Amino acid sequence: MHLIIDGYNLLYADHPLKPLTALELQAERDRLISQLSAYRHAKSCEVTVVFDGWQGGWSTEKKERTKGIEVIFSRLGERADEVIKRLVREKGAGVIIVTSDRDVSRYAERMSVTAIPSDRFREKMERPLTRADKEDGPEEMGEGLKRKGPSKKLSKRERRARMALKKL
Repeated sequence: MHLIIDGYNLLYADHPLKPLTALELQAERDRLISQLSAYRHAKSCEVTVVFDGWQGGWSTEKKERTKGIEVIFSRLGERADEVIKRLVREKGAGVIIVTSDRDVSRYAERMSVTAIPSDRFREKMERPLTRADKEDGPEEMGEGLKRKGPSKKLSKRERRARMALKKL
C-alpha cells in the first residue's frame, strides 16, 4: 500500500486555517511527518507527502526523505494538486490518495484510485490500534446502514473507499 498525502490539506484537517510564521509552519510540518512516520511503522506502508511550494518555493521540485517519509515540495508556480495528479498517473491504481480537495478526488476516481478525505485519515492515524481496528466492525465501516430502493449494493466508488479504509 502506498499513501500519497496532500500535506497542507492534512495539516489543517482538524483546525481552521490560521496564519503561521515560517518557523511555526516548519514545526507543524515536522510534527506531521513524525506522526506519519509512526503510522508508517505501525502499518508497514509507503508514504509520500506533497506540500505546496508554488508561492515561495524553489525553481525545481524538491524531494527529500525524512524519517522514512518521502517529502515533496512542488516547484515555484506549481501546486501540490498538480504533483499529486502526476503521481497518480505514474503510480496507477496501487495508491491511496489522502486529500479533501474535490478536484484531486475526482481526478483520482477517474483513474480508478481511491481518495480518502483528510479528516477521516487523521482520525485513523491518531487513534491507537485497537482490537476493533483489526476486526473492522460494521459500525466503523458504515455497513449497518439501511439502503432504500431495489439496489442494496454499494457503488463501486463506495466499495473501493471502504476497502481502502479497512487497509488503513
